[in-house]
Amino acid sequence: MTEKFAEMATDTTFEAFGFKKDIMEGIIEAGFKIPSPIQAEAIPLILQGKDVIAQSHTGTGKTAAFGLPVMNNMLRNVGIELIVISPTRELASQISDELYRLGKFAGIRTCSILGGHSYSRQLKLLESGTQVLAATPGRLLDMLRSGKIEIVEPITVVLDEADEMLDMGFYEDIMAIFDFMPQKRQTLLFSATMPEEIRKLAENILTDPVSIKAETVEESTNTDIEQSYYIVEEEEKKPALTRLIEEQNPEKAIVFCRTKLEVDELSTFLVARGFNAKALHGDLDQSQRNQVMSAFRKGMIDILVATDVAARGLDIADVSHVFNYHIPFNAKSYIHRVGRTGRAGNKGIAITLVTPSEFRNIRRIEKNVGSSIEVKVIPTLRDIRSERIKRLAAEVLEYTPNKAGIEFVEGLESELDPRSLAMILASMLLEEEESETEEPDQIGFTEKKIRQLLKKEDDKFSKTHRGQGRTNRRHDNDGEKHRSRKSNDFHHRDRKDRKRGGYGDDFSNRDRKLRGDKPKSKRKDQKDNLRK
Repeated sequence: MTEKFAEMATDTTFEAFGFKKDIMEGIIEAGFKIPSPIQAEAIPLILQGKDVIAQSHTGTGKTAAFGLPVMNNMLRNVGIELIVISPTRELASQISDELYRLGKFAGIRTCSILGGHSYSRQLKLLESGTQVLAATPGRLLDMLRSGKIEIVEPITVVLDEADEMLDMGFYEDIMAIFDFMPQKRQTLLFSATMPEEIRKLAENILTDPVSIKAETVEESTNTDIEQSYYIVEEEEKKPALTRLIEEQNPEKAIVFCRTKLEVDELSTFLVARGFNAKALHGDLDQSQRNQVMSAFRKGMIDILVATDVAARGLDIADVSHVFNYHIPFNAKSYIHRVGRTGRAGNKGIAITLVTPSEFRNIRRIEKNVGSSIEVKVIPTLRDIRSERIKRLAAEVLEYTPNKAGIEFVEGLESELDPRSLAMILASMLLEEEESETEEPDQIGFTEKKIRQLLKKEDDKFSKTHRGQGRTNRRHDNDGEKHRSRKSNDFHHRDRKDRKRGGYGDDFSNRDRKLRGDKPKSKRKDQKDNLRK
């Protein structure tokens, strides 16, 4: 496979691509102004008919990046000309809807082929004439094998969220699907990460592709996302989550859990605490999942509690917060989770709850994703009450009295003066029923406990480091001491880690400050190492 790397396009407009008038109408109606980095790089290549491997995070405009140029090149009278294969039903449905909106002025019709829906209804949609087919691998393969779908030239095949599809075990299905595709085709592969498995897949299905990448770091999180974590015991997670939701007051949030059972339990708990939350996981049938997602998009649900699999590929631009109720297993999963917020140029907040035993894991993820994840302290009950009062005061100042409220106050004017009445109403609004809560004022690790944990991990790592250094020393025939290759490599990595502020013999200056130590200069660190 020949790889080429496209240079980053700058100061590009959609008009500069030379789209047909009816495609430009869809772009204008969608409100697109300036192409995103991945759009600026991918669109010219796809317009030229090239195979493309594109690496870009979710929420960067990938659907338009492949959809606009392919629809612009369509003959529009030969049946299906674009097949988009995605890992989940929700994502396939979203792609179909978005491409319809972008191509409707050109008369382009779209259809989605998904598991969990009637075969006969989907076949009727196909028979009525469609140019764009968005599908999940399993249902598409079933229809190809049964002869219900026939693919002819010209055809463009897109693998969207390719890394997610491989993680979900669809490699064999994808290879089988391409057995039904014409040899002469355009193939596009979009993926947030580029592991070796994706490269091998690309070698099998693409022809002389151009590789493009919108980010400078291969696996990193969006810089528009503010990331933090809180250290709590396992039994403190539920109250910790509710306090953080109270403090953050998210407009729209996704809470990630590991299991379907945990999703159900946590969503029930949040609803009981007065939050507008719903569960999303694989045990829900397709109509239930569609209802939940539709309500979430329309703002009828504030908090979506979901498993990783159920939330894969969700493209909702206005998610303000992501909460990791459990720490993800690896950096790749972390990137995909937090990528649900900070989309389409918006700012986002990602919060992770971490137990003390998971502390090293979150530090490893922080190092691997190349972004700073700040450790913070769970707000106290006093902090939460103070935040509620501030919000209530802001609402009162902006509220316009209605007729019922005016009549209510006028009816009490003979009994109470305005000041007394206002104090009584405020007291009723702020009543806290403290007798019903058994939560302590402070939960989770305080700054002092965080400093102790940082120092403990620092001491543990330093002790291991010194032990390895002694073990790896040896003498040659002349009696001169040398370090082994292993020891030299270890110290080389250690110096590199300290320069990056990662795990090394010393933590970063940020962590030194948290522990109460004075920050060290790089020169001082190097001298200390030589003494050791």
